[in-house]
Amino acid sequence: MNKTKKESVFSRVWPYFKKYKWIMVLDLFCAALTTVCELVLPLIVRFITSTGMTNLQSLTVQIIVRVALLYIALRIMDAVAQYYMGSIGHVMGAKIETDMRRDLFGKMQRLSYSYYDDTKIGQLMARISSDLFDITEFAHHCPEEFFIAGLKIVISFVILSSINFFLTLIIFSALPLMLLLAIYFNRKAQKAMMHSRHQVGEINSQVEDSLLGIRVVKSFANEEIEIEKFEQGNQKFLQIKKVMYHFLAMMHSSTRLLDGIMYVGVLLAGSLFMLDGKVTPADLMAYLLYISTLLTSVRRIVEFTEQFQKGVTGIRRFTEIMDVPVEMQDTPNSKELTNVKGSIQFEDVTFQYADNKQHVLDHINIQVKAGENVAIVGPSGSGKTTLCNLIPRFYDATGGRVLIDGQDVKNLKLHSLRSQIGMVQQDVYLFSGSVFENIVYGKPGATRQEVIEAAKQAGAHEFIMELPNGYDTFVGERGTKLSGGQKQRISIARVFLKNPPILILDEATSALDNESELIVQQSLEKLSKGRTTFTIAHRLTTIRSADTILVLTENGIEEQGSHQELMEKQGTYYKLYHMYTTV
Repeated sequence: MNKTKKESVFSRVWPYFKKYKWIMVLDLFCAALTTVCELVLPLIVRFITSTGMTNLQSLTVQIIVRVALLYIALRIMDAVAQYYMGSIGHVMGAKIETDMRRDLFGKMQRLSYSYYDDTKIGQLMARISSDLFDITEFAHHCPEEFFIAGLKIVISFVILSSINFFLTLIIFSALPLMLLLAIYFNRKAQKAMMHSRHQVGEINSQVEDSLLGIRVVKSFANEEIEIEKFEQGNQKFLQIKKVMYHFLAMMHSSTRLLDGIMYVGVLLAGSLFMLDGKVTPADLMAYLLYISTLLTSVRRIVEFTEQFQKGVTGIRRFTEIMDVPVEMQDTPNSKELTNVKGSIQFEDVTFQYADNKQHVLDHINIQVKAGENVAIVGPSGSGKTTLCNLIPRFYDATGGRVLIDGQDVKNLKLHSLRSQIGMVQQDVYLFSGSVFENIVYGKPGATRQEVIEAAKQAGAHEFIMELPNGYDTFVGERGTKLSGGQKQRISIARVFLKNPPILILDEATSALDNESELIVQQSLEKLSKGRTTFTIAHRLTTIRSADTILVLTENGIEEQGSHQELMEKQGTYYKLYHMYTTV
């Protein structure tokens, strides 16, 4: 059982409310003022009607003016209170939403690679946007509406009981039934709401996937297929919404039916009491006005139920993410990684993914000296990238140890560990922004001159200066305005700026054309000098100068040695090399 089920929704969200408790207290005080102003009117009407019917001469102009001035004063007070509730109260809700979004985004940043392996980004986008937006309204209106409703019910019961207790019981006897029906249909609607939120996430994921791959879609002329896929998810969302609105409509209809029954009951019982002289016509009029006030309050609660359900659903989906355990985090006695020389050792390392019973890596032993250039080759699926991902702890080895300068990476602070490692990957990701912003990401706070120097080292300065705005040129979403080679050189400049002692090159040139590959390869060779480097290679011609080449297969490290040594051995590497060079 997870934490969300153990604790109520309200106990989970209370810490966010607590920060603004005095704003909430004043908001509820204003809600009480508006409630008092509303409940005074039936008493004023009862007083004037009763006085006029029993002793019309005593109802002077002076009394009427005083009553009118009193009511005007109450309405002014009501207007001020309503302004506070509508402005400051809503801002409080927006602040709570902002705090929750900050915490949720922070949690997403801390979640491990393995979480994102199994989670759709569209689902997370739905949770951080639409879900939290609904919490704004919930945070403001939920305490306010329930407080007002409770206050009206209690005050009305006290006032009406003082007039005629039995008639009051008749009115309030219908309220428990209303609440039971509301609770029943609420639960049904909430389940449907959870399904609808999940489906919104699915739709977001599908839209994101289609739009990010729009060039592939158009190149295959598959627009109609994408539209059909979208429509399937869209129609599923519609069916879920139909179920939800069915239960909400049942709740509204049952409430309206009980409204009518309550009015008829009061009219019948009140008329009979009036014939017996137990209530006056003024009392009956006051009762009818109070019924109207009570039913208006109940209707508001019922109407607010949809927003309430959205808010509760949003909070539940928020807590689901917040309760996901962070797999990669600092151990209690973790140390800073400083004065890095760069020796790396894999000591009987075994690894398997949580959803896979088979080992990706099995009893791997590797010793890499500081400053050594190691290339890893092998067939697809042999675990080359996984092996390198264990160094910065994107994943933890399920057996054995990974050591840097003799220290187990699990005992090092994550930030200090990863700050000493630079990565250049095949799939370059550039953020939506300028060239400068993408390079400086490698060393936040670096000067413009440092960025330019890093770009020169990466062989990127010349083409950057030819762009419309140089280093201030907008690269487009995911760098769409740049070629593959240009994006790769910017990513290399980013690592040059970071200047890490350990470098991981994950098939950094495999997606480039021959000309771009040559330029990028020269930049990578320059980048690798003096650093402990792991190069995952697809094109074996690019790693002939490596100090050591490891041949990784499903059986583990089958061969290792220099290019010359492995070629003379005429084993697995020899076959792979000839396979790639003759293609």
